[in-house]
Amino acid sequence: MVPRVQLPPEIQLAQRLAGNEQVTRDRAVKRLRKYIVARTQRAAGGFTHDELLKVWKGLFYCMWMQDKPLLQEELGRTIAQLLHAFQTTEAQHLFLRTFWQTMNREWAGIDRLRLDKFYMLMRMVLNESLKALKTRGWEERQMEQLLELLTTEILHPDSQAPSGVKSHFLEIFLEELSKVGAAELTADQNLKFIEPFCVIAARTQDPLVLHNITRGVFEAIVEQAPFAIEDLLDELDAQEGEEGTSEDEECERDAPSVEPGSPRGAAPPDRSDEPLGRGEDAVGPVLQFDYEAVAGKLFAVASEQSTPSQNRKRLYKVIRKLQDLAEGIFPEDDVPEKAYRNLRDKEQERRPRKRLPKARSQNHPGKGRKEDSCPDPSSGSKRRMRRRRRRGSGAESVAPQEQRGGPGGRGARKKRRRLRAGARVKGARCQELQTEERPLQSRK
Repeated sequence: MVPRVQLPPEIQLAQRLAGNEQVTRDRAVKRLRKYIVARTQRAAGGFTHDELLKVWKGLFYCMWMQDKPLLQEELGRTIAQLLHAFQTTEAQHLFLRTFWQTMNREWAGIDRLRLDKFYMLMRMVLNESLKALKTRGWEERQMEQLLELLTTEILHPDSQAPSGVKSHFLEIFLEELSKVGAAELTADQNLKFIEPFCVIAARTQDPLVLHNITRGVFEAIVEQAPFAIEDLLDELDAQEGEEGTSEDEECERDAPSVEPGSPRGAAPPDRSDEPLGRGEDAVGPVLQFDYEAVAGKLFAVASEQSTPSQNRKRLYKVIRKLQDLAEGIFPEDDVPEKAYRNLRDKEQERRPRKRLPKARSQNHPGKGRKEDSCPDPSSGSKRRMRRRRRRGSGAESVAPQEQRGGPGGRGARKKRRRLRAGARVKGARCQELQTEERPLQSRK
C-alpha cells in the first residue's frame, strides 16, 4: 500500500475552514488562532508568504459560506482580530499583505449577493490594523510601513487591485481612522496619513482613482471642517468649565433647594443620561487638520511638471477650498437648500395644470381668448357653399388648400408656389374657353 501523505497544517486548516458545516468552520477558526499564537511565539518561527496565502484562501471561503447578517458580522470580527494573534509586527504586516492580495485575486468571482459581507470584512480588517498602530503609540515608523503596504497593494498603478477594492478602500479610510484615533492623533500625524494620497492623486493616470481620492479624502476633510472646529471649541469650553466648577458648587450649596412637588415650580429634569453631541445632526469623531499645511503639501505635488493637466486642475480646486478654510472662510451652507428649491420648482412645472371649466372661461373675456380662436361648427357649411358658388375661379378654390399647411408648417413655400402655378394654368384655360364662346354667340 502507498503510504498516506501527511498534508501541512496550513492546508488542513484551510480545508476545514471551507467546510460545508458551520460547526466544523467554527472549530477551525479557533484552532487557527491557537496555531498562530503558538507558531509566532518561537524565535525561529513564523509564516511564509505562501502559507499565509493558503490560510487566507480558507478564511475567504469560510466567510463565503456564512449566512445570516449577524453571524456574518461576528465571523468577520473574529477573522479581523486574528491580526492581534501574531506576536511580531513583521508577521502582522505579512498577514495584512496576504489579505489584500487575496481580496484582489478573488474579487472578480464575488457575486452581488455576497458583496456586502466582503465590504464589511475589508472595513473590519482596516479597523483592526489601525488599532494595532494605536497599541504601539502611533509610532512614525509603524505608520510609514502600514501606509506603504496599503499603497503598494491597493493604490499603486502596478498593483492588481480592481476598481471595486480601490473605491471602497478610499471611501472607508478616513472613517475608520477617525473612529480609532480622532481623540489622540494630532494635525501633524493626520497629515502624514494623507501624504500617500496626495502623491497618488498627482501621478495617477486613472480618472476614477483621482475622483475617489478627491471625493473620499480631500473633500471629506473640507466637509468635516466645521465639525472639527466645533470639537475644538467644545474642548476649550470643557477646560473653562472645569475651572469654574468649584465656584458653581459653592453657589449651589448656598442656594435654597426646591422640591419637585412644590408650587413654586418643578425641578429641572435630570439630563445626565442624555448623550452629549449635536442631536440629530451629530456626526462621529472628526479628525483635526492643519488646512494650510494640507494645501501646501498638495500644491507641492500638483505643481510638478510630471503631473497631468487634468489632475492639476482638479487638485487646484481642492487647494483653493483648503486655503479658504485656513483663512476662516467656510463653504456656503445654503447651497443644498438652493438646490432643493430648484428641484421643487422643476417638479411643480412638470405637474399638469388644471384647466378652468367652460362656464368660467366665458365669463372672463381675458381668459377665453383661446375659445374665440376655435372655429365655429357652422363655418364649415358656409365655406362649402362659397366653394360651390365660385367654382369658376381657380385662384379662390386654391385658398383653402394653403390654409391646411399653415404659415409655420414645413414645405409651406413649396406648396404655395405649386398652387400659384396651377392657378395660373387654370385661369388661362378659362380665358380661352370664354374667347371661344363669344364668336359662337355672335353667330347665333
